[in-house]
Amino acid sequence: MEPKKLLIITYYFPPAGGPGVQRWLKFVKYLPEFDVQPIVYVPENPTYPIVDEGLIREISDKAIVLKHKIWEPYQLASFFSKNKTKKIASGIVPNKRKQSFLDKTFLWIRGNLFIPDARVFWVRPSLTYLEGYIRENHIDTIVTSGPPHSLHLIGLELKEKLNIKWFADFRDPWTTIGYHKSLRLSSYAEKKHKILEHKVLNSADEIIVTSKTTKAEFQSITDKPISVITNGYDTENVEKQVLDTKFTLAHIGSFLSDRNPKFLWECLVELLNEAPDFKSHLEIKLIGAVSQEVLDSITEFELSVYLNLLGYVSHHEAIAHQKKSQVLLLIEINSEDTKSIIPGKLFEYMVSNRPIIAIGPQGSDFADIIKETNTGVFFDYSEKARLKSVILDFYNQFLSGNLQAHGVGLQQYSRKNLTKQLAQLIK
Repeated sequence: MEPKKLLIITYYFPPAGGPGVQRWLKFVKYLPEFDVQPIVYVPENPTYPIVDEGLIREISDKAIVLKHKIWEPYQLASFFSKNKTKKIASGIVPNKRKQSFLDKTFLWIRGNLFIPDARVFWVRPSLTYLEGYIRENHIDTIVTSGPPHSLHLIGLELKEKLNIKWFADFRDPWTTIGYHKSLRLSSYAEKKHKILEHKVLNSADEIIVTSKTTKAEFQSITDKPISVITNGYDTENVEKQVLDTKFTLAHIGSFLSDRNPKFLWECLVELLNEAPDFKSHLEIKLIGAVSQEVLDSITEFELSVYLNLLGYVSHHEAIAHQKKSQVLLLIEINSEDTKSIIPGKLFEYMVSNRPIIAIGPQGSDFADIIKETNTGVFFDYSEKARLKSVILDFYNQFLSGNLQAHGVGLQQYSRKNLTKQLAQLIK
């Protein structure tokens, strides 16, 4: 019996770097083990804000990769400001109070002229290309992965034309995603987003989401079946790491303006004044894109002397830093809209054997996962005293050489187990 053919329509795929690429890269890696032939459709000439050439080696040799040209307005916008264009494409949106005229202009154009997003110009050429490919290769099932949510419009039209089975995979929500309110949307644009979201959710055969909160949100919009398949961790070929000699608090990934945890900086300042030798041991290690607002706060709290700003590193290097840092920071925006966000790096953090300090809104989905797996401690933004106490406790464990995490029940989040769930769903 021939393997089932699955056409996967995604924007982020190697050489794209960052968290958005990992989900489908890993599904594609393991799908052949469950008798599914992955056929991945990606742009030929994308504008990726982060590139990691090393990830190309991780693409399964059993996968078929199709490429088709895309035109993106980011290519034109970068003529005016390459740096701002790259940040907005990465999701780093300046705080509203600190937006320049150019920031406001770019955000208004992004939010109001390109609906649902700046990759919408790939929809029409993709339909022409894929309709022929699907017919010729007798494909009966497709998956679209968003964001960018314009890719779901490809699925929508293929469903209407070919009556193909369509799964819409939402790595993040659509109209309730954190940065949506920052796009300076007109009432027309906001309504258009809602209409498209409703149409996609009610036209797909099944919806896949990454958190129970997103599932509950979508259940108020559609009666279609919704499955939760979280992100996860994979077995990485990273050599054993020697722990940092400093008491490193490491944040890996994009550190957005609205994630700026001022009460964490306050805790560190107080501990510098109160805890013996804390000054000689502390290091704040930031890996990935960091907003200027976060850097300004670190300067304001006179913590710059303890800052180790490493910028973007390859995924392989990021895993190494996760394993050797003393404490891992996971920070989400303090908003009702971000309760459903379970950062992909959480699962890699969980198998690093390093304790996690997680900060987010009360009722966050990832708080439950951290508690269930015993991999760290979660704090909402009102728990400054408790946060300070836990940092001090971790510091004392560091001094005695006993600081580590003791995770339980992690296997359920392995990429292979999650792919098994996906394969059972689509067959």
